[in-house]
Amino acid sequence: MSGEKMRIAVDGVGGDRAPGEVIKASVDACEKYDTEIILLGPKELLEREMLNYGDVSNISIENASQIVSMDEKPTNVLHDFKDSAFFKGAELVKEGKADAFVSAGNTGAMLAVSTFVIGRIKGVERPAIATVVPSIKGDVIIIDAGANVTCKPSHLLQFALMGKIYAKNILSIEKPGIGLLSNGEEREKGTSLVKEAYTMISEKMPDDFYGNVEGRDIGIGTVDVVVTDGFSGNVVLKTMEGTAKLFNSTLKKTVMDSSFTTKIGALLMRKVFAELKKRFDYREYGGSFLVGVNGISVIAHGSSDALAIRNAIRIAMRGVEMDLVGKIKEGLEKEK
Repeated sequence: MSGEKMRIAVDGVGGDRAPGEVIKASVDACEKYDTEIILLGPKELLEREMLNYGDVSNISIENASQIVSMDEKPTNVLHDFKDSAFFKGAELVKEGKADAFVSAGNTGAMLAVSTFVIGRIKGVERPAIATVVPSIKGDVIIIDAGANVTCKPSHLLQFALMGKIYAKNILSIEKPGIGLLSNGEEREKGTSLVKEAYTMISEKMPDDFYGNVEGRDIGIGTVDVVVTDGFSGNVVLKTMEGTAKLFNSTLKKTVMDSSFTTKIGALLMRKVFAELKKRFDYREYGGSFLVGVNGISVIAHGSSDALAIRNAIRIAMRGVEMDLVGKIKEGLEKEK
């Protein structure tokens, strides 16, 4: 890629706020990151929206006539939506015509198409969603955050290995600590899945494995990578999002209902509150890597606005720059 701009394929019609916010994000990304964007979706629709921005030389449009709804079943997408942005984006990555693919659309469809079109990295049993969340000590990776509702112990071991590689190469954590999500820190706690995975991870990664961690350890930052099945990981993620909204709403209401003196104090601390809000804003994290597929595939939140999509593009570029796929291949090969 020396001397060439990075090419990011973006689902122009994926997500609750598409295509307007997606196109705004793409224009912003071209200006801020000096990259090329390939917008995917019905060509006439995207061209009409692009008229609001004039001539943007670093954005091209590739027609994908079918739009996949957020509630469409992944199996239906695989069989009946071959001319969708999901298929076009995955094919561009597989063929080397795009360096990464970003979508805020149907998560299940993104997972299914990325897995079957781009393909899995050799040896990977199940790709997983790796999501970064804030903690007291810094960023924490939750893996899996929703791709695999049911898992085997060997899957959790691979999630731990891939999470470690992600933490080292993308978050620049020199020696990431790995924790296994359970209902208690004692080794004998947890389901049969957790107990078997504990044994496998502790034997394979003795220098990195902290042991069991509880939900509260995520916010505390006890470890850098929290390993779990996709069902539990997604519940944790959505609970954290809801708690952040509750905190912000309660804080705002408390200030508005308080005395004049308190309101003055809150006004003086507005910068502090703004930084706090930003720290817990999912839009700042952009999107989540689908690790284990043989290419960079980034899943953004379905309600993403332009800021979130732009940051998802930034995250995708980071994955390409740091050769995340290559590092995962290398790391899994060493662990054989």
